[in-house]
Amino acid sequence: MDKPAQITLWEWDARYWRLEDQGLEERFFGGPLHRHVQSGDTRLAHLKFDNSPAALALWNLLLSENDRLARYRRHGMKIVGTMKDLGTVPVMALSFENLVAFYPDGAWWTPCLMEQNEGLFTLAARIGLDESLCPVRAMAGAFINREHFPIPDLLISSSGAVCDDFSVIAQRLQQLGFPVHWWEVPHRRTPSYGETAVRLSTGFYAATAQVQFVQRELQGVRRLLEDATGHRLTASMLSAGIRKANKFREVLARLRYLVYTAEIAPIGSLEMLISEMLAIHFCSDYSEALVVLQELLLEIEARVERGIGVLSGDAVRVFWINPVADLRVMNLLEECGGRVCGSEYLFAHALDSIPEDTYPMEALARAVLADPMVGSTLDRARRILGDIRRFGAEGVVISRIPGASHCAYEGELIGETVRQSTGMPVVEIEVPSLCDSIEPSIRTRLEALIETIKTRKQT
Repeated sequence: MDKPAQITLWEWDARYWRLEDQGLEERFFGGPLHRHVQSGDTRLAHLKFDNSPAALALWNLLLSENDRLARYRRHGMKIVGTMKDLGTVPVMALSFENLVAFYPDGAWWTPCLMEQNEGLFTLAARIGLDESLCPVRAMAGAFINREHFPIPDLLISSSGAVCDDFSVIAQRLQQLGFPVHWWEVPHRRTPSYGETAVRLSTGFYAATAQVQFVQRELQGVRRLLEDATGHRLTASMLSAGIRKANKFREVLARLRYLVYTAEIAPIGSLEMLISEMLAIHFCSDYSEALVVLQELLLEIEARVERGIGVLSGDAVRVFWINPVADLRVMNLLEECGGRVCGSEYLFAHALDSIPEDTYPMEALARAVLADPMVGSTLDRARRILGDIRRFGAEGVVISRIPGASHCAYEGELIGETVRQSTGMPVVEIEVPSLCDSIEPSIRTRLEALIETIKTRKQT
C-alpha cells in the first residue's frame, strides 16, 4: 500500500500515469482527473485529493454523472428527475429495470466546479431567481441552457414542509414548461396524547396518521413511474429495491464510523462528503456506486488497521453541519488543523436503513418523515447531539448556505442547543459558491475555533 496523502490535481496527473504503467484497472467512467478540468470543472485545480485509486474512482463517478445519464438515454432508459426529497423516490426508481433517477438539485455545485464560468446564476436571474435565493437556483439555469444534464422524461418534486427556496424554483420550472408532479410532505409534528405513533429511523416519532398520508402521496408517484415504464411496481419489486438501498447504506455506515472514530484521519473530509452524497441517489448508477464505495471501504479498513492516514494525529475533531457550496472549504478546515469527525449534510434520513419488516410503501413513508428537515429544528439538533457524542467531536462548524431560507435562524438554534448541552465551541460561517474573496475571513474563523478547542484540551 502506498503512503496515504492528499495531493494536488497536477500531482494526481503524474501519479495516474505511474498507476497506469503498473496495471491500474478502471471502469468505463475512469481516466485522469485532469480531463474534467478540460471539460470546464476548473475548481478541481484548487482542491486536494486523496491519492488512492479508490478515491480516484469516487471522483470519476461523481464527475461523469451527466455523461452517464446521456448514455442511459441513448440506450432507451427513462430518466426521472427527482427533486428535494433526498433519498426516497430514487429507491422507487431503483426497483425498475428501465428507469434511472437523478437529482437536478445537484446543479447547485456547478457554479463552484466551473468557477461561475457557466453563467447559470445569470440565466436564473433573468427569470426572476436572483441572489436572494440559495445557490440551488443554478438548477433553473441548467434547465434553460440544457448543457449540464439531459432534460428528464419525468420531474417529481416533494412540496409542503421543504425548503421554501426550492419550492419557488421548482414552481418557476413548471411555469417555463417543464411539467412537475408534486407530492406533499407534511410538517412532522409531535404526536398528540393518545394518538398512535411510530418511531422513525432517525429517532423521531411521527403520528400514524401522517405516515398514512405520506403513503397515499407516494402512491401517486408510484402510478406515475408505472405509467412511464409500462411496468407495475409490485411489493416484492419495491422490497428488493429497499434491500439494495439498505445494503449501500450499511457500507456507508461502516465507512463513516471508521473514518470519524479513527485516531488518525484515514481520508479527507472532501471525499467523505462525496461518499455521503452518493446515498441520496447512488450518483445515477447503483451498481457502480456500490462497487466504488466498497473499494473505498477496503482502503479505509487497511489504513485504520495500520494506524495511518492523511492528516496529523493531533488534528482537532470537528462536527460539520450543512454541505458547503464551495468544496474548497473542506480542504481549508484541514489546512487550519481540523478534521471532520461527524457530519449532518441535510439528509440524515438517507443514511439510515429503511424498515424491511413492514409493507414497503409504508416503510418509504416512514423514511420520508424521518427527514430532519421536515420537523422541528430542535429534533434535528437532538439527532446532531447524539452523533457528536458517538463520534467524539470536540467542536462544531455550521456552514450557512447563502440565501437559503432554512438557514436564517436554524444554525443559531442548533448552535445554542449544542453549546448548552455540551459546552463545546461552535462557529457559524457562510460559504458562497466561490469563497476566494472571503477565504481569509473563513480561515481566521476556523483557526480561532481550532485554537479554542486546543486550549480547552490543555486546561
